[in-house]
Amino acid sequence: METTITGIGGMTCGGCGNNVATALGKVAGVESADVDHAIGIATVSHSAGVLVSDLEAAINIAGYSLPSTTPAGSDSAVTAIASTSTIATSGFNWSDGSVWKQSANNTKWCLIGCAIGEFGTLAYYSFSEITAEIVLYSNMWYFFAILPLINGLATSVMLETFLLMRGQMDFRGALSTAFGMSFISMLMMEIAMEFTDLLFTGGQLGMNYYALPLMLLVGFLTPWPYNYWRLKKLGKACH
Repeated sequence: METTITGIGGMTCGGCGNNVATALGKVAGVESADVDHAIGIATVSHSAGVLVSDLEAAINIAGYSLPSTTPAGSDSAVTAIASTSTIATSGFNWSDGSVWKQSANNTKWCLIGCAIGEFGTLAYYSFSEITAEIVLYSNMWYFFAILPLINGLATSVMLETFLLMRGQMDFRGALSTAFGMSFISMLMMEIAMEFTDLLFTGGQLGMNYYALPLMLLVGFLTPWPYNYWRLKKLGKACH
């Protein structure tokens, strides 16, 4: 049995550690994987036939980054790819492909969660015609305009909680982590999507189905640079 110690960037909570441990555990020949998200280290016990590249691939597929160099002095028994490397400690720049990839994955799941609540509410408006007679920009109009944003934020938190629980977090921890995610990112996403829909509907509250692809595109692109900055500069991410 051999041991590989690898540094991992982008882990911000216990759910991240569980995600990495699960991904490493699926590699053929891996006996166990102990992941410490706080210092960005995974200690993997595996058979001699397991390649470091196999472990690196599993980490990348899970959406996390790896250091670019391997310290001198490592051997086949203990391969130290990094000891304390995390995204947060690296210098900030806008050219880190691995961070763009991970922040895109985070943004994608946030978008799915937000879209469920917002699209569902707008579709109900159109189906029920409950907002058909509302005067544009009246107090009632603003109430019904804000409701899809609130529902989208709620469904996003619910989805994130579910995903974190699948990563073996308990409900309380998962819910706390989901609420602690970037509220700014979710709000930017919600506002961008609804504003795009209103452009298509002329201010009427409801769903214009031709607007859906553009709403999703705008909803993804609007907070993505912010999520990159938050992950690269602060080391904070959804999962």
